[in-house]
Amino acid sequence: MTSARPVWRRLLLGAVLGTMAPLCTLCTFRHFAIADLSGRNYPWHHNIVATTFWVGEVVDPAKSDGSQVFSTYDPDWLANYGGCDGFVERGVCRSERRDASNGFFPKTMTPRQNPFYLDLPFDDVNNAAAFSMRATVVPWANDPGYAGRSADRSISFMKNRWVELRKDGAACFGQIQDAGPAIYDDAAYVFGGDDRRPRNIRFNGAGLDVSPALNGCLAFARLDGAEDYVDWRFVEDVDVPDGPWKRLVTTQPLVPW
Repeated sequence: MTSARPVWRRLLLGAVLGTMAPLCTLCTFRHFAIADLSGRNYPWHHNIVATTFWVGEVVDPAKSDGSQVFSTYDPDWLANYGGCDGFVERGVCRSERRDASNGFFPKTMTPRQNPFYLDLPFDDVNNAAAFSMRATVVPWANDPGYAGRSADRSISFMKNRWVELRKDGAACFGQIQDAGPAIYDDAAYVFGGDDRRPRNIRFNGAGLDVSPALNGCLAFARLDGAEDYVDWRFVEDVDVPDGPWKRLVTTQPLVPW
């Protein structure tokens, strides 16, 4: 889900793609045992409700955060991703169940960016409160590439960062590409070390949205529900193991509105 953005910005969904072959039909997937971290060690957030969203989804076109045609970090997310992360049926972008046969990639389209994506409720660019505190709450704010740039709205401290997610013995990884759900400045939950609950009370109190690829990788009970729980934590690039999530890593930086 996306936070508030200029009201003049409205994009229309159309028949943006045809049927395309999956990237890989013979790929297999393993649940990885995670070794000791070689980068910064981040705290776990346990038993958090995770809902599912996808590029091109339109929940409520009348709301600024009701569409995944764009993300808070990319006003042209749909185009830059490569189209609907699923399939278009009667002009509506719909999702699909993903499986390990092709590494949980889309079945009928070829993405240009990593299909293992998610959001967290901290929009460090377009939410005034989050932007004002990012220099003090984001753990990597003083790392190379971020240090001294807290007032620079041309850079996001969140976009493309890696997150590890676990559920019922499965460990999967994804990159942050949006903010939400519903709340956009929940620093205490996102960065806190005390296993704080999300402030959000909508969608069964969800603390993050995950992509269909992560939904399949983690074997969610439902494709579009609010009854699946995960554990998650930030991880550094060097701590992300090989897996389908590294086949196509998103490197595109923030796209200004």
